[in-house]
Amino acid sequence: MHVTVTIRGRQYTVKGEGSSDDVEAVARDLDTRLEEVAGRTRTFDEYTVALLTALNLASELRRLRKTVVARLGELDRDAASLSAMIESIIPEPEDG
Repeated sequence: MHVTVTIRGRQYTVKGEGSSDDVEAVARDLDTRLEEVAGRTRTFDEYTVALLTALNLASELRRLRKTVVARLGELDRDAASLSAMIESIIPEPEDG
């Protein structure tokens, strides 16, 4: 897959094995986030805008990971509880 995307007015050709639609969607999202950060800061330095955007994305990813880990723990506890309930209502096989 080869796809050309535009980020902050510059075109980039991305090569990979994923879906071009996914790459284009990610590029649009990144461009939007960069524009938002650029609008909130008083700098025109693209490096600073990119760095601040990267920090925002890293923070978001960290929060999402914590949420997923917590939710997986909840699901593990729920599964163990259901398993115990099911085992308690299934009759023991009779020997002989």
